[in-house]
Amino acid sequence: MKKITLLLLGATCALSAGAQIRLGDGQLSGSFETNSIYYVADTKMMDVASYAVPGDRFGSNNYLKLDYNYGRFSAGIQMEAYMPMLQGFNNIPDAFHGFKLASKYVQWQDENFAILVGDIYDQFGNGLIFRSYEDRALGFNNSLEGVRGIYNFGNYVQFKGLYGRPRLYMDYEDSWIRGADLSVSLADIFGLREAMFTLEGSYVNRYQKIDEDKSAEQVISDQVRPNLNMYSGRLNLDWKGITARFEYVTKGEKDLYSVGAKGNAAKGNVYLAELGYSHKGFSVLGSFRRLEHMGTLLSIYGEGTGNLLNYIPALTRQYTYLLTNLNPYQGTPEGEIGGQVDVYYSLRNKSARYKYWNLHANFSTYYTLKKQTGNKTNLLWRDINVDVERQWNRSLKTSLLLSRQEWSPDHGTSGKTLASNIVVGDVTYKFNPRYSLRAELQYLYSDHVKPNDRELADEAGTDWLAFLLEFNIAPKWSFFFSDMMNFNRAYQEDGETAVEKTVHYPSGGFSFTKSRTRIQLSFGRNRKGFVCSGGVCREQPAFTGVSLLLTSSF
Repeated sequence: MKKITLLLLGATCALSAGAQIRLGDGQLSGSFETNSIYYVADTKMMDVASYAVPGDRFGSNNYLKLDYNYGRFSAGIQMEAYMPMLQGFNNIPDAFHGFKLASKYVQWQDENFAILVGDIYDQFGNGLIFRSYEDRALGFNNSLEGVRGIYNFGNYVQFKGLYGRPRLYMDYEDSWIRGADLSVSLADIFGLREAMFTLEGSYVNRYQKIDEDKSAEQVISDQVRPNLNMYSGRLNLDWKGITARFEYVTKGEKDLYSVGAKGNAAKGNVYLAELGYSHKGFSVLGSFRRLEHMGTLLSIYGEGTGNLLNYIPALTRQYTYLLTNLNPYQGTPEGEIGGQVDVYYSLRNKSARYKYWNLHANFSTYYTLKKQTGNKTNLLWRDINVDVERQWNRSLKTSLLLSRQEWSPDHGTSGKTLASNIVVGDVTYKFNPRYSLRAELQYLYSDHVKPNDRELADEAGTDWLAFLLEFNIAPKWSFFFSDMMNFNRAYQEDGETAVEKTVHYPSGGFSFTKSRTRIQLSFGRNRKGFVCSGGVCREQPAFTGVSLLLTSSF
């Protein structure tokens, strides 16, 4: 009851918050977010893998952020409360717990110079050697507590330097990060007005004292050294619709290259290239990435998925539909080679601008490196997809998506792959400017009807059907109901053929939006699966419960 009272108090404050608050000549702004679930025992889910009801039926992640600006000066804090942490929010039990002042900063900034003291969020290049950021959906926050300075010499040169210790979950590690980033605009130096052409470079060092007692306990390789050095070189070009990006990263060889890979030390590197063209309604973008041993740890003694200093997202199409995201690809820091091509074309009706066609096609594929799998490459992921969106008139819009996904269930070790074929239909009809109805119908057909074991049957040996109905009353209300279900499919268990049980995963609720505040309340059964954001995913266990999501800003 105490936890629910605190949540209601926070919600009341959020709903009563209006525009930004003036404090003298300064300005106070902020935001509040709560994501809470009351878990319900569900007898129909007892046989489903990963399903469990926590002892404390209640989970709640809460964030309050306040920022103050006065001329060139700014300062801010973020408070976090976990009462307790939501299930599956991290693979380390109680990684987030209790109530804490989680971040703080003060900053001075003028036209050419800025200095910040406190918790730093920043990124060098594409984040391949350094990215400190927060993603609440993933339960990720690896800010640096320290100091950062930025100097701009006109539009020609920008230099950035930082130093601090990284945050891992609720505490700060005893490792120290220092880095520098330089960007030189050759287009501005040589007066190239129609082009953007920059050369950039970065350096990052992680220092951590080697603790012999901890090393023996956690089997840390004796090759690991206190200092780890990483270097990055980049080239960026934009000219008359053409874009080109290239980055090369190298990492010192005396480093553990993956979360949980204790005892493995190796040199790492990345090649990343992007080339694109855009003209009127047409655009095409291709990307290539080869990386090896690039899972850089915040701390060689840290654990869990949050123990990462750099950013290795999946460079594939990012889906939002239920069935297209059942088995998403995740970047493989240990080693991968591949890329994707994305093509988009929009055909507009000049006489009726509300009528148009949007055509989109995407292809992505990734393989293991030869040295990892016996001098051969095994498939990690392949996705071939097309979608067509049509605005027929002012009221009716339709979309059709086809996708074939193939992936390795053991990360390319055996060469075995599984495949799914997915069809999605999406229709939106506006009755008038206020009322609209949207419907989705999705179907997934698996090529693997009879997997060799139950685990693969749960993951890939099943056909799925899903639908969603959403009724909107603009600008405040939205009501929704969805369901997804598997079909009976045969699998082998102890040499005998068995049939998998059909399970429905219904969910329904509503959302209400007023000014800068949004509340969403829902109840449903949730399948074990993935929550993804920006090409990075976390695994979420199966659960049934009531969910409350509230966000507000002022």
